[in-house]
Formats: sequence, C-alpha cells, structure tokens
Amino acid sequence: MKILIDEMDDGWDEKLKELGFDAYSVKKLRTAGYKLKTDYSVINYAKENNMILVTRDTESGQACEENDLPYVLLDNISIFNIVLDKLKNFN
Repeated sequence: MKILIDEMDDGWDEKLKELGFDAYSVKKLRTAGYKLKTDYSVINYAKENNMILVTRDTESGQACEENDLPYVLLDNISIFNIVLDKLKNFN
C-alpha cells in the first residue's frame, strides 16, 4: 500500500515509513522535481501510482470520492469526531 501525504502534513511520510508504510510527501516530491503544484496533479499522481491520498483539502477529498480513488480526508468533522471519541473515554 503506497500512501501520498499532501503538503499540509509533510513529515507524516517519515513517521509512516518508520512504522513500515510505503509513504511519500507531495512537498518532497516537488523538491525532487515532480510537477505537483495543483490539486489535479496531486490526485492524478496518486491515481497513476496506486496511492492512497491523505489530505486536509476538502475539494481533493471530494474529487477522490467522485472518481472512486482511495483517500483519507482529515477535515474538521473527522478531527471533531476524534476529539469526541477521546472525550467519551473520560466518562
């Protein structure tokens, strides 16, 4: 399973690699010369390389959803649900 970490969370790729995942960073790929400046380019790169896109960009998540591409969207609703689950553990 290959994972592509969107630029907002650069560094997560390294943490995931430490845990045994095959993870890449959009920011690092750009630095290496890949043309990944637009959401379309990022999504297309993930698709062409059979990757799961991890992003906070709602539009990118929607584009993945519409095109049946695997993704993890870290939007405010997802983060709120994580907080809510953790708060429930205090009861």
